[in-house]
Amino acid sequence: PGCQLNTIEKIEVAKALEILGVDVIEAGFPISSPGDFNSIIEISKAVTWPVICALTRAVEKDIEVAAESLKYAKRKRIHTGIGTSDPHIKYKFKSNREEIIERAIKAVTYARNFVDDVEFYAEDAGRTENEYLARVVQAAVNAGATVINVPDTTGYCLPHEYGAKIKYLIDNVDLKNAILSTHCHQDLGMATANTMAGIMNGARQVEVTINGIGERAGNSALEEVVMALKSRKDLGFETNINAKKIYSTSRMVSSLMNMPIQPNKAIVGRNAFAHSSGIHQDGVLKNVETYEIMSPKDVGIDDNSIILTARSGRAALRSRLSLLGVSISDEELDPV
Repeated sequence: PGCQLNTIEKIEVAKALEILGVDVIEAGFPISSPGDFNSIIEISKAVTWPVICALTRAVEKDIEVAAESLKYAKRKRIHTGIGTSDPHIKYKFKSNREEIIERAIKAVTYARNFVDDVEFYAEDAGRTENEYLARVVQAAVNAGATVINVPDTTGYCLPHEYGAKIKYLIDNVDLKNAILSTHCHQDLGMATANTMAGIMNGARQVEVTINGIGERAGNSALEEVVMALKSRKDLGFETNINAKKIYSTSRMVSSLMNMPIQPNKAIVGRNAFAHSSGIHQDGVLKNVETYEIMSPKDVGIDDNSIILTARSGRAALRSRLSLLGVSISDEELDPV
């Protein structure tokens, strides 16, 4: 809410995402508006390497319009799907479990007529019973889905539950060559934790946004997931992201969307590498590893900042004075 980009701005963001190194850009929901349709056409022309993905419901007309919007994409994907949780089946679709599986099969089969790369989402998978979810996923894979998206649409899952859900699908579905994808929301502040749990249990695509922007409280933030994987090399995962471009891309998205970043936001917030407590400042000045698990330069920020506050001590004051070209002896430092 409150964020909007016109087509020119979307192209600017898409080009920045290509430079950042993302593998797939989900560029819009083409049937939802002429603006979205047109943006997908123009983004497809503007970028080369990322797969361009268009979102649809499990409706034939949606899928036809998506295919049309992707006509200029060098690598194209249609992302279709349907709600699978009991609240969605009962109240949104006024349907039953068997009919939902039929609609899923029909949508994936239809999408495969237009493209070879079809992603299927089981909306509200977070609140869908695992046994039933596995049946839906198996049906979608059998129909030709190449990626299976397991969204925690309402941000309801705890990390151990979400990780177990991904593992359950790996263990109980013949995925053929399909890969599982995470898509986590931030309603309870768990989006990054759930995404990491998904990766550690076998998901190999993560759906993320710059600065964590997204519906309601937002989605998993690209910069948090990328830097979690980079900082925790012991987990053994790599991405294609050029982390040094994170900060500039974050600022650009924030400015174009007129969506300020909270100062204490992980990785890209104004205070993410700022130290104000005297104990922390003293440690960082002696060796940055005392309080920093990554270098600001890793994400494209020039340096950390030692902010003078009421809690600062001698070390921070001396450091600040020396930056200003003032040298001061121990005796002079005490009264100052």
